[in-house]
Amino acid sequence: MTKNNKISRRDFLKFIGISSVISILPTNIKAGTIPHIVVVGAGFAGATCAKYLKLWGGNSIDVTIIEPNTTYVSPILSNLVLNGQKTTASLSFTFGAYSNKYKINMIYKKVTSIDNTNNQVTLDDGTNITYTKLVLAPGIDFIKTNVYDDTKVPHAWIAGEQTNILKTQIDSMVDGDDFIMTIPSAPYRCPPGPYERACVVADYLKNVKGFTNSTVTVLDANSKIIVEETNFTNAFNTHGVIYKPNCNVTNINDTTNSITYTQNGGSTTLSAKVLNVIPNQKAAKIIFDAGLNDISNFAPVNLLSYESTIKSNIHIIGDSHLSSQPKAGHIGNSEAKVCADAILRILKGSSPYSSPITNSACYSPTSRTQASWLSAVYKYDTASSSMILADTVKYPASSSSSTYNYSEMFKWSGNLFSDTFS
Repeated sequence: MTKNNKISRRDFLKFIGISSVISILPTNIKAGTIPHIVVVGAGFAGATCAKYLKLWGGNSIDVTIIEPNTTYVSPILSNLVLNGQKTTASLSFTFGAYSNKYKINMIYKKVTSIDNTNNQVTLDDGTNITYTKLVLAPGIDFIKTNVYDDTKVPHAWIAGEQTNILKTQIDSMVDGDDFIMTIPSAPYRCPPGPYERACVVADYLKNVKGFTNSTVTVLDANSKIIVEETNFTNAFNTHGVIYKPNCNVTNINDTTNSITYTQNGGSTTLSAKVLNVIPNQKAAKIIFDAGLNDISNFAPVNLLSYESTIKSNIHIIGDSHLSSQPKAGHIGNSEAKVCADAILRILKGSSPYSSPITNSACYSPTSRTQASWLSAVYKYDTASSSMILADTVKYPASSSSSTYNYSEMFKWSGNLFSDTFS
């Protein structure tokens, strides 16, 4: 990016500042019984929603997070684990200080069912938790082509153990070994993520491990690179990544480490030392179990409040809900604030804010030293009841990867981590 572009980008990011998304509701709720909001999931969407419910609602509400894991590993920056620049430990967040600071109840269990008639969730130990409002932020689930062992063929699309498995496999490669990864059909979590992963792995193999005879191949189910097409095309050319669009995976064999796919009417089988298969995606299992999904495989919601259009008193934010907004950490953080504000207004007997704005920003490393960036602002459109790109800003993006963007990436992620988990 040129110096002239730096000022305009900073002004833009200031405009869509992480916490200044909607008007804050200052008035406490007055009720005979303190409302209890239960939040399922403590990722970027869930943790942010719970935090801002307490920041804005104070002692007038009780908030409980139900989350099966005591540690959350950020998918953001997790591709840098693969080249050794980050570890999953450095991207891990716990909730002790967070829950004490905001007086949020933490329950480290799994929700097994939802009874919306009696406003209860049942946990895996049989306990029932009653709610006034339920917020679901459970992330994603996968649509596999066939049964295979994902400890042998990892997706690494839920950060943590899977990331470390893929890292170990990459480190075991010797010159001449090949790496094949797949990209699912849109929509899927973090649209730039698979493209940046291919760049990071190719750069690592070539410029850190010194390989000259290994290949990195990308089998994309989409017809083209669907985000930052120019940037990633240039990066693929620089790193020698083999890119194949319109590839639909039909079978994974974890014994032979081979993948079969169709492209333009023909079927091909390839094998590689490392297969990184990122399956097609859908809403999390709890969404389906509760009957909150539609034929899209995601959950339709009223985007003024993120309340389910299928069942009342249940709000769905983050990757599992259905909208035109991308599925990523930054936008999940933004949606969470709209949802928190709407819930507090509803509990007061008011209506949700009628003109919410959300924003999505993303930095994508394309090597050990360079990154690109992409941002978008969404506004609520009354005519279509949807979130559309704001007229004033149409997907601004860096013109190319740069070392400056790489440095700014850590400031952006640090601010987002702090706003969500601190």
